[in-house]
Amino acid sequence: MEEEKELEGSGGFIGGLWREVRELSLGVGTSIDRLDSPPSSLRFLRHYVSSNKPCIISNAILHWPALSTWPHFSPSSFSLLPEQHHVVSVHLTPHGRADSLVPLPDDPSSLCFASAHVQRMPFHQALQHIVSPPLPNYVAYAQEQNDCFRSEYSHLAHDIDAHIPWATEALGTLPEAVNLWIGNHLSETSFHKDHYENLYAVISGEKHFLLLPPTDFHRMYIRDYPAARYSFSQETGEFTLQLESPLRYVPWCSVNPYPSASTKEREMSLYPLYFNGPKPFECTVKAGEILYLPSMWFHHVRQSPDNKGRTIAVNYFN
Repeated sequence: MEEEKELEGSGGFIGGLWREVRELSLGVGTSIDRLDSPPSSLRFLRHYVSSNKPCIISNAILHWPALSTWPHFSPSSFSLLPEQHHVVSVHLTPHGRADSLVPLPDDPSSLCFASAHVQRMPFHQALQHIVSPPLPNYVAYAQEQNDCFRSEYSHLAHDIDAHIPWATEALGTLPEAVNLWIGNHLSETSFHKDHYENLYAVISGEKHFLLLPPTDFHRMYIRDYPAARYSFSQETGEFTLQLESPLRYVPWCSVNPYPSASTKEREMSLYPLYFNGPKPFECTVKAGEILYLPSMWFHHVRQSPDNKGRTIAVNYFN
């Protein structure tokens, strides 16, 4: 925190050094490279992995059956499968923002790190709840960052590649986890970073990313927030948010890049290094494209659904 105050008050060498580092390594714009076809493993390694630079690759997954079949998923498609083969983890929140900062239940002036209520349900029911919520203030997001595609969706394994060959060769390792994400327009991921090399493939709809390199960590105002979790009651149809017991703290990014009109002025005054500094890199990943996101890059994600109201993606953590 003291370092942030020093940077905020410094218009000279310290305050400008991180800008120069970013400009030298990543340029002065806010867009990232787009490749029209999959690169060779050597080019990918030299120009992007070694340089710690994100990029978007088009025409890399056009051979996947998922591109033509998954957008047409319907609840009835899976309602006759044996239940043990298609029960999946669904994250439930009242607003679509899991793993994010929200006001404390007993002290709205303070924030906590809130995790979703995780409900196990049949896949066909999850699809129905994503597109047609059974209740107001109920947002379902089928996802679980624990290799969920290989553990919960094995009946779909033949629809995608087990790994991305040119990336696997460049990175020197097979994916440690493969995850499936199915959500609607309300599903949003707050600024965070991952310790894995990330290959993010969009199957349907679009994903909108804001990206900041690891050198911009001081602009994220990472603080320790008390951990809380949503609980959803089937009987009342309501969510409650409770602090975890025993109490623990989670270091998390304080910045909300899209503050409301009523909070924008306050947010800008609290986090000037973010709002007054260089703009984040922005990119939209469309169906059939892959985003390479290097480890430790901060990213915020929103999404636009397809004509059936869903956004579907798979990511590989290498």
